Amino acid sequence: MKKNEKSNHSGKGVLKIIPLGGLGEVGANMMLYEYDDQILVVDTGMMFPENDMLGIDYIIPDITYLIQRRNKVKGIIITHGHEDHTGAIRHVLEEIQAPIYATPLTRGLLEVKLAKNGLASRVHLETINAGDSRKIGPFKVDFFHVCHSIPDGVGLGIETPAGLIVHTGDYKFDHTPVDNWPTDYAKLAEFQRRGVLALLADSTNAERAGWTPSERVVDDALDKVFREAKGRIIIASFASLISRMQQVGNAALKHQRKLAFAGTSMIDNAKIARKLGYLNLPDDLIVSLEEANNMRASDVTVMCTGSQGEPTSILGKISTGTHRLLDVKAGDTIVLSSHPIPGNEENVYRTINRLFERGANVIYEAIAPVHVSGHASQEEMKLLMHLTQPQFFIPIHGELRQLHQHALLAQQIGIPEKNIAVILNGQSVVFSDGKMKLGERVPAAYVYVDGAGVGDVSKDVMHDREVLSEEGVMVINLIMDKFTGKPSREPEIISRGFIAYRDAEDLMAGLRTRVVETATRANGNIQKDIEQAVSNYLYKETQRRPMIFVNVVKN
Repeated sequence: MKKNEKSNHSGKGVLKIIPLGGLGEVGANMMLYEYDDQILVVDTGMMFPENDMLGIDYIIPDITYLIQRRNKVKGIIITHGHEDHTGAIRHVLEEIQAPIYATPLTRGLLEVKLAKNGLASRVHLETINAGDSRKIGPFKVDFFHVCHSIPDGVGLGIETPAGLIVHTGDYKFDHTPVDNWPTDYAKLAEFQRRGVLALLADSTNAERAGWTPSERVVDDALDKVFREAKGRIIIASFASLISRMQQVGNAALKHQRKLAFAGTSMIDNAKIARKLGYLNLPDDLIVSLEEANNMRASDVTVMCTGSQGEPTSILGKISTGTHRLLDVKAGDTIVLSSHPIPGNEENVYRTINRLFERGANVIYEAIAPVHVSGHASQEEMKLLMHLTQPQFFIPIHGELRQLHQHALLAQQIGIPEKNIAVILNGQSVVFSDGKMKLGERVPAAYVYVDGAGVGDVSKDVMHDREVLSEEGVMVINLIMDKFTGKPSREPEIISRGFIAYRDAEDLMAGLRTRVVETATRANGNIQKDIEQAVSNYLYKETQRRPMIFVNVVKN
């Protein structure tokens, strides 16, 4: 790539770019732009927990750096309405007061989310549209439309005194999108003419060759499903995938079925999207779930949450037969219109297997094109770089392998390796005098949300949960005679998730003997000595190490 001769990088001041989430994982996207002690935040996302993160509801970025500089935050931009860009918004707003900029649909989805947490009245939301510009602190931001799997997504041209930054958000180059609104190529070309200091671009599909298929591909797949299904059709998708709601609604209308939404977030998002004109479905098409249950199966379509196999979602409950209103019936066709999030494959396939066991015909991405990605593939990534011709490149939104692959693509089209920064969360990048270098590292560990608790679950707690789930727990209650220093009665042993007491009488008898012997001769910390003795004994006999708790009471 030739160096852009029209570059207008003034070299004034220092610009810091600091990722707090989304670089090293898929999700939890959050980027900070800092200039002259003023901060612009782009996105506040969450991510799903991995399989070994037991009991965790979701994960958000570490915003310690932001909290310490809360008075310097001039604005928060949300690029689109997906959870991996909006899911941490309430946690951020509980600590920081700053105006939020979002397009009409994104704003509507945020309002629903904030209202549930009692934050709607104390937040300043400003509506922007693609094509608008806003001055936010020292930053002049141009909002441009990008195609994605949800309407009203935007990328950003962030003009700073140090130069122009292009931040894509999630994007793809779909020439036939469902909403007939393709990515704004002209704006990208305009940025190139102005001179792009750095491009920060979505890396999610950096390993996929070619072009991402158009959303229109899903229309034909859904039409085939609706033609062949004899009973109910249940379609699971993300609650924020408004484009898919429109496609399902169109198919239901064509095949003379009614459509019911299931799941609070799905119902709320459909309602706000219809109100704002982003979801065009006739009133007589929509029925309640209760009404659908009283209709002939061949007349019913249900759209619900749970495409990622979440146990508490609608589809998760259907698969286990625990949903109050929905159960699998013979002849049901169930469609998972999504791609498993990395690390979540096991949950998804377990759910699919359970649905098959219950008699459903299950259709998913691996066997039919019922979902296409909303992210650019390799040829689109190259086109973006050609359109913008950045001096520097920072791949964002992806696991490390995806960031590296995106960096290789940049080198292939002529961006020098020294002008590419593959970084992870917390590693700042500094631009000064038209040059790029790595800056300080800031806190960027995962913050686990577990019920009402935020950040109170550490890695040690996660390790304990893993041990408990894999090896079980054993509790030993021992009463010691305070005068003789010996056990006054046999120890009480309680085992959970380790081994059934009735199946191991010899093991338990030997264990009680070992506890009594250890307690009798212990001179120091009785509790610690017993824990060690029990652990050694159980491992020798079973090759397993349950978590051991010893309670010693002197009587």
